[in-house]
Amino acid sequence: MSNTGAATKTNDEWRAILSPEQFRVLREKGTEAAGTGKYNKNTSDGEYGCGACGAPLYKSTKKFDSGCGWPAFFEAIPHAVRQIEDTSHGMKRTEIVCSNCSSHLGHVFKNEGFNVPTNERHCVNSISLTFTDAKSAKSKDK
Repeated sequence: MSNTGAATKTNDEWRAILSPEQFRVLREKGTEAAGTGKYNKNTSDGEYGCGACGAPLYKSTKKFDSGCGWPAFFEAIPHAVRQIEDTSHGMKRTEIVCSNCSSHLGHVFKNEGFNVPTNERHCVNSISLTFTDAKSAKSKDK
């Protein structure tokens, strides 16, 4: 998807390019069911992008198996995601959104004790992501 105008799209424009489930999660801050996303167990080398606008978000080298049922990353590409305090559902959490289009990705949790350098877990909905396999990207460059 193109990044052009992503930050200024109306809800009707987003509905025209996203599936109903993508719209529910990316634009209405929903959550997919644990263990159902196609990228939860993905171990291929590549890059994850925003499911709405395509902006690069995470490198596969920053992904780890947290056992939570959603893709988990310990670090985003610099400036790719914004963190926003989320006090919905009677708790205090940190929401993560795409810096380019403000689409909801998931939440970041800190100090959970995972053996990762940042002590963070970016818990991201698979439906909020796209994936470009590194091998496929290299073959397109030739």
